Amino acid sequence: MAKTRKDSRGRALLKGEMQRSSDNRYAYSYKDPLGRRKYIYARDLATLREKEKRLMKDQLDGLDIYIAGKATVNFVFDRYMSLKINLRQTTKSNYLYMYDRFVRDTFGQRKIAEIKYSDVFQFYLYLTEKVQINTLETVHTLLHPTFQLAVRDEIIRKNPTDGIMAEIKKTTNQKTGVRHALTIDQQRAFMNYIANHPIYFHWCPLFTVLLGTGCRIGEALGLRWKDLDFEKGVISINHSVVYYPVGEKRTSVLHISEVKTETDVRTIPMLDSVRDAFEMIKNEQKETGANETVIDGMTGFVFKNRYGNVPNPQSVNRAIKRIVSDYNAAEEIEAKREHREPLLLPDFSAHHLRHTFCTRLCENETNLKIIQSIMGHKDIQTTMDIYAEATEDKKHETFERLAAKMDIF
Repeated sequence: MAKTRKDSRGRALLKGEMQRSSDNRYAYSYKDPLGRRKYIYARDLATLREKEKRLMKDQLDGLDIYIAGKATVNFVFDRYMSLKINLRQTTKSNYLYMYDRFVRDTFGQRKIAEIKYSDVFQFYLYLTEKVQINTLETVHTLLHPTFQLAVRDEIIRKNPTDGIMAEIKKTTNQKTGVRHALTIDQQRAFMNYIANHPIYFHWCPLFTVLLGTGCRIGEALGLRWKDLDFEKGVISINHSVVYYPVGEKRTSVLHISEVKTETDVRTIPMLDSVRDAFEMIKNEQKETGANETVIDGMTGFVFKNRYGNVPNPQSVNRAIKRIVSDYNAAEEIEAKREHREPLLLPDFSAHHLRHTFCTRLCENETNLKIIQSIMGHKDIQTTMDIYAEATEDKKHETFERLAAKMDIF
């Protein structure tokens, strides 16, 4: 039987209560809606338990703090997050990271009842000096529902973030960034450089798969040998590897993420170059050993790093940056020696390789439903937008060929 803890006067302490030996103050330990450890203190046990009752009431409804005009943006955001019980762990982790980085220690400490449209506008303008418009839009997707919760609880009358992004874009003349695919020449230069490089050549199979399947980086890294059907020549996409911080120390670990929508579950035909890449990995692992990593019960992963583990997405993107930097430096020297313009690579990420594959697919396939199915796009509009961009250059090529064959007079 567990021993009952008592204070210095022999009174039994309840769960979470304690008395500090250093100054005899009483404390109560609890976790906030985000799972973070918090404490309340008092000089005597009776006062502490009064504070516990108030805390319990505040946690149940939160309205006392609202009504008293003491609720900060942070308080309401934390309350909003506590209500998102069906939020995926990866999404929740990303939300908290973005909020803590850009809002919590500054704008988040202001009382929500006192914030006006102009206050939000000024804060967003301040952020545009530090981040891209895409990042600001992510921050907005967190603040807008936070204020909307206060509106629904009848704490504030209007949401001060309504319509603000359109005004910010107009004022700053910024537009949402668009991922541009690598050109065919850039794609070939990137892959040829890797294939012939004494250090980077081991990345060649992974980038071949990314450029030959259009997989998201997490989908590619999560591939297992059982997901590959060499006989039928198809790849099954049914889960993804994600890398996000967990726990109080926010240590990042790999996890398996189930697909978000039905469209994400799909099969992709295996190109010959992709098959060769998988065969190359299989032959190499016959000598070096298979990937024995276990992630949430799953084993038999295709890709492994030099430590024998599944690579994380961030390490792949860091590798791309190193490769691009080294390639561009070498290309500038080579071009100068050959008296030509250098073919430089832009700054890009693994997701740009997915966009590049989709662009190549759009350039050679007119059936949008097939493209949507292979890419796993939930919204056909996403497919149509890429298709429209990809076919713009092809349109000019078509008319150049038409001009050589077609006489108006």
